[in-house]
Amino acid sequence: MIVFDLRCAQGHVFEAWFASSSAFEDQREHSLVQCPICADTAVEKAVMAPNVAAKANTRPSVTPEVVKAAMKALATAQQQALEGSRWVGTGFASQARAMHLGDQEQEPIHGQTTLEEAKALADEGVPVAPLPFPVLPPERTN
Repeated sequence: MIVFDLRCAQGHVFEAWFASSSAFEDQREHSLVQCPICADTAVEKAVMAPNVAAKANTRPSVTPEVVKAAMKALATAQQQALEGSRWVGTGFASQARAMHLGDQEQEPIHGQTTLEEAKALADEGVPVAPLPFPVLPPERTN
């Protein structure tokens, strides 16, 4: 996985993880990458500046406690974001398509899909958006 600093057309800067640079480009071209602040899909790679400390001893160290706190905060944010949304696993594409066509009642869902399925949904006009964090099945925790 590669982390990219991204910037939307509104100037918001955020990070996102992708399997490769080409995966980012493919998802961006299909408007599957959006700003988590304003939902803008006009997203580009932001200029990355190195994190250089002014003095050798002034760079803050990342302790295990800080890492644990960050992981807990991310897990809490994920839980809050997915409240009221039903896990559909690998059936995401078919259920999203069925809701779009009116064959199934609309409801908030989340699950897994392949890049090809996501592209097909975007090409068909099915309104889906990638989540800004990886999502595991409910029986597993991030």
